[in-house]
Amino acid sequence: MMHRTIWLVAGEDSGDQLGAKLMRALRELSTGPLDLHGIGGEAMIAEGLTPLFPIDDVAVMGYLPVLFRLRTLIRRIHQTVDAIMESRPDVLCIIDSPGFTHAVASRVRKRLPDLPIVNYVSPSVWAWRPWRAKGMRPYIDHVLALLPFEPDAHRRLGGPACTYVGHPLIERLDALRPDAAERDAREADPPLIVVLPGSRRSEIERLMSVFGQTLSLLAARIGAIEVELPAVSRHRALIERLALAWDVPVRLVHGEAAKHGAFRRARAALAASGTVTLELALAGVPMVVAYKVSRIEEVIARRLIQVPTIVLPNLILAENAMPEFVQADCTPQRLVDTLAPLVAGGPERAKQLDALARIDQRMRLPDGDEPSQAAARIVLSASRAG
Repeated sequence: MMHRTIWLVAGEDSGDQLGAKLMRALRELSTGPLDLHGIGGEAMIAEGLTPLFPIDDVAVMGYLPVLFRLRTLIRRIHQTVDAIMESRPDVLCIIDSPGFTHAVASRVRKRLPDLPIVNYVSPSVWAWRPWRAKGMRPYIDHVLALLPFEPDAHRRLGGPACTYVGHPLIERLDALRPDAAERDAREADPPLIVVLPGSRRSEIERLMSVFGQTLSLLAARIGAIEVELPAVSRHRALIERLALAWDVPVRLVHGEAAKHGAFRRARAALAASGTVTLELALAGVPMVVAYKVSRIEEVIARRLIQVPTIVLPNLILAENAMPEFVQADCTPQRLVDTLAPLVAGGPERAKQLDALARIDQRMRLPDGDEPSQAAARIVLSASRAG
């Protein structure tokens, strides 16, 4: 029986979740003994990984936080590369967090040029800095894409081989889809509005006031509403404090199960741009999307972002079906003017529901695999022992 050693390098929480599912699938599909090593967080540790160091050391996002932690990041990059060199694995799989994981991969390629390297989660080369696609080719052999349009983007931009393996949300459709009673609840009065102001502190601070004012205008326009806000646990105190300023009562819910329960009963959603918009789309919840960043980030984004929308469901559908309001356009009046028809019903709501129904077909995997299984098959086939 063939023995394999696989190194997995994740750099933050979302990559840790993907890595844990990948570890499970690798063990299920491997035909021989398997040694899994690398960098990961709680989910990967629960799957048996002994990490080289805590993932929090490298889970840094944003220009200033990276600068403040630069010495630690550089030290951890070199430590990871040295450990991979010592282990001499059959394949290296880097998972998301390109600032950290690609720095590791490019250095490993120079020292172990024959080691296959797989990149699980494509950087957003289709959105900004498109030259990164071609720049990945010297050190990435295969990209595992979460979004169905990404393989075409890599071909167009001269990137590495790229295969759509499916988004992990596909594995959770049962938790997102309403049953008969929940479908009835969506149409009941007062309507439930689910509010998602983001998962980062800066997003929450910029959007909570705007969202609160929007809900006040909505209640004044259509009458009584119910509001649920799935609160990110690490920012719970901040969200509770900011919600006190709202005129409309809000019920904070906690945990994935409660969040998905709110999605299954919601008439409509008011959400920050991010992965949560794809969750809402798969749950069939009409939405209005908003986003605000600092002026410095806005200037940078205007120079670099090269897509007509920042909303994932819109990119998957190749049409701006979900309305989005960014920066100066993100005002309570603009938001309520778009949200109210989605709640009340009519052509605007029907049109968006039709678009949401097409998300499934675009994201479905042709062979019926779950995303983690599709990813694991490619990682195993890429290994030198494969």
